[in-house]
Amino acid sequence: MPDSDEQLIDRVRASDAHAFQLLFEKYQPLLFRNILYSTRNTDTAHDVVQETFLRVWNHRSSLRPDRPLLAYLFRISNNLVRDHAKHREVRRRLEGDVPLPTLSMGDDPEQALHVTMLQEKLSDVVRTMLPTKCREIFLLSRLEGLSNGEISARLGVSVKTVENQITRALTILRRQLQGYRQK
Repeated sequence: MPDSDEQLIDRVRASDAHAFQLLFEKYQPLLFRNILYSTRNTDTAHDVVQETFLRVWNHRSSLRPDRPLLAYLFRISNNLVRDHAKHREVRRRLEGDVPLPTLSMGDDPEQALHVTMLQEKLSDVVRTMLPTKCREIFLLSRLEGLSNGEISARLGVSVKTVENQITRALTILRRQLQGYRQK
């Protein structure tokens, strides 16, 4: 003789997965039909059924064997259907406010490869072709964002020296990166 709902609920409260499976198999078809009638969408009905039983499992310790399980399942699923309808309505209203996606640099693999190659070449030129003081001033200016006056004070050189070294670095970079320019 199969277990009664009360016995299965007691077992589920004790984390018996097999008892939970038996309750699922017993009530899932009825619950699914009820939700499908409300939502008119098979995918939504399946999702709500799964979420309903997930909530039952997650709150199994609060199950009451003396209360009808089907009524509990219907209450949970009806709340989920109502929540789903609210979310769907909000999405529908906000659809016009969401901008259409546009391509960004990372969306074009060829362009992304070009940028990566350019960055690698730039790094290589800065590391190997710029004289030490020139490289140091260029990196302070471009990577750390320091002003010419701040670089001058930090390194103890004149502002004119900083300007000359940045101009020198940019000249070398332009010459070395000429083949990498965007067409």
